[in-house]
This record gives sequence, structure tokens and C-alpha cells, in this order.
Amino acid sequence: MEKQFEGKVAIVTGGSFGIGKATAVMFAQRGAKVAVVDWKEGMETVNAIKSTGGEAIFIKCDVSKPAEVQVMVEQTTSTFGRLDYAFNNAGIEGASAPTHEVTEENFDKVIGVNVKGVWLCMKYEIPHMLRQGKGAIVNCSSIAGVIGFPGIPIYTASKHAVIGLTKAASLEYATQGIRVNAVCPGAIQTAMIDRFIEKNNTTKEAMVAGEPIGRFGAPEEIAEAAIWLCSDASSFTTGHALLADGGWVAR
Repeated sequence: MEKQFEGKVAIVTGGSFGIGKATAVMFAQRGAKVAVVDWKEGMETVNAIKSTGGEAIFIKCDVSKPAEVQVMVEQTTSTFGRLDYAFNNAGIEGASAPTHEVTEENFDKVIGVNVKGVWLCMKYEIPHMLRQGKGAIVNCSSIAGVIGFPGIPIYTASKHAVIGLTKAASLEYATQGIRVNAVCPGAIQTAMIDRFIEKNNTTKEAMVAGEPIGRFGAPEEIAEAAIWLCSDASSFTTGHALLADGGWVAR
């Protein structure tokens, strides 16, 4: 179990903080070599991996920029020789506003990172997996990808789009050894949820009240879900949007 990914290579975007950092570290703990990708400095994650004997590199990349994504994937494969898994996790929440007050700038920025970024990552990851004849991709959506959230319409639309991209891609490559799934976190204790609380004039208690399980999720709990979707334990699972939300959507 601990070394189930020995000899394998994983890309984790948004790998500097929160869910991405937890997933990158967990991949490494289980034997994978990891490309930690973020538009900010990511050496803290790399150092955490190396401190326990793992192997990782940091690649600075804005996932909304095609040339940067192409270089990021090529750097991963040139360094490690292959690409087996990708957790396309990079995302932003954008500004909060009702639909009629959303700015075009906010729309373009959120869609650029959350939707175009996921598509670009898959665009450049998939050819390497096709050459190998096998691979697994997990895209990070959200509970906002399956239900509506007032005040963040563009974020909500972007996360719905991630699930649509996931389902389409899963069908395109199902017979070619590549599985594509999505994970949909609920309220997770990260910097993003702290910003959401501040921007939307709510409280931590109010957010927790939305979770039937009675608490925030931990980044490591989403990492476990993403890792499972990449692993051979989920070999018959593709095109699925896995809710890891403490029961939020079941209410």
C-alpha cells in the first residue's frame, strides 16, 4: 500500500498549498516521483517530500497559458521519463458577486484558470499517456460543480464545466487505457475557504453547519480520494465525479 506507486510519475497542479500539497506529499509517500506545479513558489512542498526520502521537482506554471503548460508537461517527462498520473487541481474562486454584477475580467480569469487550465493540462498530458498505453487523470471540481451557489456564479459554472470536460474525455480515451475522473470537495480547511468566508460575509460556524458530518474536511481526506481515483483500486472507474463533501449534497 505504502509504495503502490513505485516507479510511477505524477503531476499535481496547484501543489503549493492545501489539497494540492497534501496530494503531492501523499503521492510521494506511496512511491511516486512528483512534479509539484504552481504559479507561486512551491519549494515548501518539494522540501516536505524530500525530507522523507521522496523525489520531487517544482515547476512554475500558469495553467491558463498554453506555452507554460506544454513546457511544464515536457519538463516533467524529460526529468522523470514518463507520466502516469495527473491531479489537475489548480483553481481560483474569483470575486464574489451576483450574476448581473460579475465583471468580464473576473469571468475571464476564473474560466481561464478553472476550465481552460484543466483542458490545457489534459491536452498536453494525454499524448504522453497514449504513448504509454495507460494513465489516470483526476480533475478537481467541487460541490459547486453539481449544485448552485449564489454569489459565486462563475466559479460554480467553471466547476460544472470541469465535470463536463471530465466526462467527455473519459469516453474519448476509455478504450486506450486512460481513465479520467473528477473529485468534488466540500468545505475543506484551506486558505480558499478562509477567503470565501471573508468575501461572502459568512462565518466558519455557518459553513460547518452546511456539513452534515459536522466539521470541515481536511486536505488529506481529498488527497485520499484523488489518490484512489488514480490507483489500480479504481480500475473500473472512469467518467465519475466523486463527492468528498461530508454529506453536503446529500441533504
